[in-house]
This record gives sequence, C-alpha cells and structure tokens, in this order.
Amino acid sequence: MTNETPPTGTGRDMIVARATPPGAGGVAVIRLSGQGCRQTAQALFRSSRPGFTTLLPYRLHHGHLHAPDGRRIDEVLAAFMPGPGSYTGEDTVEISCHGGPATTGAILAACLAMGARPAGPGEFTLRAFLNGRMDLSQAQAVAELVAAATPVQADMALARLDGAMGRLVRELRQALEALRAGVCLAVDFPEEDVECLSREEFAAGVADVSERIRTLLAANRRARPFREGASAVLFGRVNAGKSRLFNALLGRERAIVTGVPGTTRDYLEETLDLGGMPVRLTDTAGLRETGDEAEAIGRDRGEKRVRAAALALFVADGSQPLDDGGDARELVLARELGPARVMAVVNKADLSPGDPDPAATLADMGFETLRVSARTGLGLDALTAAMTRRLGAGNAPPVGEVAPDRREAAALSRALDELTDLARDIAREVPYDLLGVRLETACAELADITGEMTPDAVLASIFETFCIGK
Repeated sequence: MTNETPPTGTGRDMIVARATPPGAGGVAVIRLSGQGCRQTAQALFRSSRPGFTTLLPYRLHHGHLHAPDGRRIDEVLAAFMPGPGSYTGEDTVEISCHGGPATTGAILAACLAMGARPAGPGEFTLRAFLNGRMDLSQAQAVAELVAAATPVQADMALARLDGAMGRLVRELRQALEALRAGVCLAVDFPEEDVECLSREEFAAGVADVSERIRTLLAANRRARPFREGASAVLFGRVNAGKSRLFNALLGRERAIVTGVPGTTRDYLEETLDLGGMPVRLTDTAGLRETGDEAEAIGRDRGEKRVRAAALALFVADGSQPLDDGGDARELVLARELGPARVMAVVNKADLSPGDPDPAATLADMGFETLRVSARTGLGLDALTAAMTRRLGAGNAPPVGEVAPDRREAAALSRALDELTDLARDIAREVPYDLLGVRLETACAELADITGEMTPDAVLASIFETFCIGK
C-alpha cells in the first residue's frame, strides 16, 4: 500500500510541544509548526529592538513572550524557519526560554490559546517525512540519535541520518527496475526484433543485487549488538561482594553495600558502556533459601535475569572455600548454564584465599576465572576486558558504516528471498511474465525501507515510539 494519505492528525494545522526534556533546566525550547505559527509567535512576542515589525527568517530575535491577556511570561529568543526549508518542511518557530516547568507550561498554554494543538509523539519528524524532507530510514535514525547511549550508537545513527541508507536502497531498486524494463520488453514484444535481456544477463543482474543486499545484512548483524545492547548479570551467594563489584564496574555508588548478608533484596540494573556496546549490568540478590517473602521474590526475579543474560558472572568470595551449603544453588545454576555463558569472578582478591582456593576449584570446573577486588580495584581492568571479549564488544562496526536496523533488515531479507527464488526460476526457464512478478515484489519490499510504499498503520506504529517534541 502506498502512503498517499497522511495518518490521522498530520495535516497542516498548527502544533506545539516542548522540544527539550521535561523538568527543570537552564534553557528549554518550545517548537511550533504548521499554518499560522509565525503569526501566532508574533502576536505573543514583544521584541527588545525598537522598530521591530516581523520575525525575519533564520534570525534570533530577543524579547519577551506575553500571554494573550498581555501578561509577561519570560525573556526569550525566537527564531522563524519558513517552509519548505525547515525541519518539518513547513513554517516553524522555535522559542528558547528559561527551563522551569511553570515558564514552559505558560508558554505552551499561550500557544494553545492562540489555536495550536499539542503535538503527538514524533509528529514533527512525521511531518518532515510526509513533506519529503527525509525518508523513513532517516526518520528512524532521528529517534536512534536521540536515544543513543554510546558514541558507537550515535555514529551508526548519523550514518543513516544523512540519507545513506536511502541512497543505497534506491540504487538497488533502480537496478531491479532496469531488469523489469528488460522483462517487460520480452513480455510485450515476444515476436519482435527488440533488444531484450538474455537469461544469462538477467541472472547476472539478480546475482549482483542479491550480493549487495547480503552485504547490508552482514552490516546489520555486526551492528545489532551495539544497537540493541547486551546483558550481563552478577549472581552468587549472599555477601560475596556482588553489589560492591556492581558499583566498581559502574564507577559510582549505585547499590547499597553493607556487611549484612542479604542487603540486596531485588535486582538493580544500569547501563555500562563496553567499547561502545550498551551493556545492561544487573546486580541480583543472593540465591539462598530464605523464609523472608520479599527476599524470596527478589531471589526468583534475579534468577530469571541470570537465565536470560548473554553473560552470567558468578561472583564468589575468594577468602572462603566454595561451600556446598551456601553455594549449592548458585553452583547448580552455573553448571546448568555452562562455561559458554558463565564467567567466574572470584572477589576479595585483596584478602588471603580460602582453602581450598575457590578460584582453582572454579577453574577446574571449566569456567573462565578471574580474580578481582571490588574494594581496591585490583583486576577490574582484566574483568572489563574479558567481558568485552565475551560479549563481542570489541568488534564495533567501522565508523560511518551504513547498517540497516531491525525493520529494514527484515525488508531486505524478504527482498533477498524473492531474488533467490527468482534466480532459481530463471535457471528453470520460467516464463518472463512470471519472473516480472517476483521482481515487482522485491522492489516493493525495498520501497518499504524508505517509506515509499509503507501502510499508514505501520507509519503510526513507528512514530508513536518517538518522544513528544521531536
């Protein structure tokens, strides 16, 4: 289905939203877009410059913003960007004000009183897409850049934001359209002496496009862990030092640390940047048997996190031997998951080792084992290096590489499936008219990446994940 009709609420009416995060701040930006936004801003704005008459394009105007009843709200800077050269492709005004909630709320209320309506999630970017300012791949890159937690994620988003993905996809479509033209000649003029593609040329063209799609899919596989992140979970007996290690890896005090066993009663989760990969690091409660209902619930929730983790870090107290009573449940879980998913971290390396040494015991079980001291920092660099290696975080995509996201990779895979079947049909000498159908389907899948043939319901599901004001 071609996106010919804008989704509900994306007409040319005037919309307004705060473009900066909610809450208090030094500066906030209020964004207006649509018909009448310049007139609305001018009606509310009082310039500090004598002789001011109108908001000039692409200039910052200093003054004060007033409510419709004349009450002064704040000292502001106002900028007018006319369409179609603005972000949304239509007239846009941005008002920079002080970032207090009362101030921004009053400015939003003034704009609403002048006829604007609240913008929906991602509606400014949706208008940019509908007005041809960006394709769908670029629009999704905007959301990725806003949410980027690591430099690698930001670089991947920027590589797509400048339209590189759309250009590559359009090149693929052009190649397939050229093949379709040759197919149409063969179908429409079967008896005429016209120059048509031979089956050998047809097969070579399909093979070339297929290989280029495989290259993009390989880039998606390389980028996926860095785009979506990985998970690492600390588990072990109570008082093994998991929470102190959690804080040490984060480089800040996040978990409460005491000498009382069982201080952690539920899991804590924070993001750790490992070589550009966002890793969800989780601290869990000890897996001991307990009669405390709250601790038991936290223990069970933690165990679920351990089982789902890409990397489970079994934390043992290096100053004590492994004890079948205290460590039994953790050891059973570690053995069940196996050395491929579990790495043993023997904490408290600044103290004398237990007898027998738990590090030697765990190594004999086949686990990769590291000694650390969360208290002094001993061995932390080696631990982060091992985590980086085990999670593949050292294999970041090359800077500037264009990597499709999950939705785009799915469309590329569907197009590749069609081309694979097409290559088989060419070899079987299937009639040209039937070959043309597969080409048309592959082209439609590629068009879905840039949004040229994307159903409105799909567009709505994409843009509703955006933040309001973007």
